[in-house]
Amino acid sequence: MEPEAFAGGFGGPGPEDLRNGAAGLAAALRREAATLSGTAAALRQALATPLGDNSNGPLADIRRQRVVLAAAGDAAIEAALLLEAAATIAPGGAAPGALAAQIARAAERCGLPPARLAPAIRAAALAVNTDDGAARIAASSLAEAIAAALTA
Repeated sequence: MEPEAFAGGFGGPGPEDLRNGAAGLAAALRREAATLSGTAAALRQALATPLGDNSNGPLADIRRQRVVLAAAGDAAIEAALLLEAAATIAPGGAAPGALAAQIARAAERCGLPPARLAPAIRAAALAVNTDDGAARIAASSLAEAIAAALTA
C-alpha cells in the first residue's frame, strides 16, 4: 500500500478511543479509591481500643494510636482526591493540562502536594480493564500527561 492510503485516520487513538481511555482511567481511579477507603476503614477499625486506653494490646500506646489514625486519615484523603480526579477525567475531551490543573487545585485545597497523586494516576493507567488496545494507549497517554503536569 502507498503511504497516502494511511493519511486519513492512522497514527494514534481517535476521538472515541480518547473518550473510552478517559472513562477507563476514571474507572481504574475509582477502584483505587475504593481500595484506599477500605484501607482507611480497616485502620480505623483496628483502633477498637479507645484513645488513651493503657490496657495490654498492640495499640494501647497513644503514640501507636496516633500513627494508625494518621495513616487512616492519609488513606481517606487520598481516596477522596482520587474520586475527584476520576470525576474530572471521566467525561473525556479536555486537555491533560486543564485536567491536571483541576486535580492540582483539589489536592492543594486538602493541603497535599499535587505530585502525591501522580503515582496513583500512572498505576491506574496500568489497571484499565479493556481489551481495546487504542483505549488503553489513550488512557496511558492521558495518565502520563496528567502525572507529568502534576509533578512539574
